[in-house]
Amino acid sequence: MARTRPDARAPLATVYLHGELGAGKTTLAQGFVRACGVAGPVRSPTYPLVQVYTLTGLTVAHLDLYRLRGAEEFEHLGLSEWALPGTVWLIEWPERGAGVLPPADLRITLRLLADAHEARLRAETATGEAWLKRLTGLRSAESS
Repeated sequence: MARTRPDARAPLATVYLHGELGAGKTTLAQGFVRACGVAGPVRSPTYPLVQVYTLTGLTVAHLDLYRLRGAEEFEHLGLSEWALPGTVWLIEWPERGAGVLPPADLRITLRLLADAHEARLRAETATGEAWLKRLTGLRSAESS
């Protein structure tokens, strides 16, 4: 059974993106941001570490933690201001923030295969389960 979020101040949803370099984590996050309605540039957060997109009723914080050496570096990112309801966190390389990041609602593991990409999704909370059900419903509707 998935656990629920105990902290009412936690983000709306936290999505951990796992995979090796080149597996498609940034591309997936950029597609998500575009699907949410961002029409302007959707940049990789590799150098600034965080890109925030504010939409009507939703904020998306895309984090790329690859360059961090440890959880102690999180203090300088100012992430607490984005730990609010109505914010979705898309986090690349979440293992670099172990013990500091909010728990994942959904984990997406990407793998680059010889001729395709593989994505494995795993819900970790009731929120993650709801997202998976919604994705499954969309997929079923597209197949019909």
